[in-house]
Amino acid sequence: MKRCLACGRSFEAHDWTCPGCGGSPREGEFLSFAPVLAASREAFDSRWFPALAAREAGSFWFRGRNRLIVWALRRYFPLARSFLEVGCGTGFVLAGIARTSREMALAGGDLLTAGLGFARERAPRAALYQFDARRLPFDREFDVVGAFDVLEHVDEDSEVLSEMTRAARPGGGVLVTVPQHGWLRSAEDDAGAHRRRYSRNELVEKLTRAGLSVERVTSFVSVLLPIMAASRLSRRAGSRDVDSLRELSLPRLVDAAFEKTLAVELALIRAGVSLPAGGSLLAVARRP
Repeated sequence: MKRCLACGRSFEAHDWTCPGCGGSPREGEFLSFAPVLAASREAFDSRWFPALAAREAGSFWFRGRNRLIVWALRRYFPLARSFLEVGCGTGFVLAGIARTSREMALAGGDLLTAGLGFARERAPRAALYQFDARRLPFDREFDVVGAFDVLEHVDEDSEVLSEMTRAARPGGGVLVTVPQHGWLRSAEDDAGAHRRRYSRNELVEKLTRAGLSVERVTSFVSVLLPIMAASRLSRRAGSRDVDSLRELSLPRLVDAAFEKTLAVELALIRAGVSLPAGGSLLAVARRP
């Protein structure tokens, strides 16, 4: 169902005009539910999107994460017919899901329309919205709701998880990925506007408090953790002049070798192994 952010009413309708208060989102290039916030200083720097979009497909990390997300979606929610990505950015994940789940209805949203422009090109059949992840305009609408490396950017990450739970149908799922290990925090996290890195227990606790039943948690980017640690810890948080996109522009042979390590990890995860440590965490949860 749709949810009116003005009065809180949930309703079924073809358009977004609330039958209770008459409120509706701002219309434009994308339906906009938080236009004032998008223009505020709180918003993410939109100048980052073109550089990110140009590098994602060439990065082993983004390709490997996409394969893991697509596998988790199919493995744990094989009957899902609708999917919402919260914080979809440039649409790289949506495009990956669109290629492998051709019958699934897709939707995505982000605070900044600069990212949504790229998402529209990459996943043209997805419905796209401008919204605040802390106030989603949906109630029990999607079979699965995902947020991939989004929670660490938001002070109120627990609010985002509660909203994602609300947007999922009963029996539906929530998928998230986040950066792992607080001791890995470095200048790259500062440059990427990360508020935190997560421990496994912290993530599970926040998912549970949001009303979700956690079904699987695993680390990934585990084989490369020593290399990542050596690189990150040499540039501790607070360092200046850090290029946050540097790690996405590796030499081709190095990128290909690193991608193979993620393929090995995915094979282990598919076999039931939950990796205990890594650069990132994947969590699969279900709304009762």
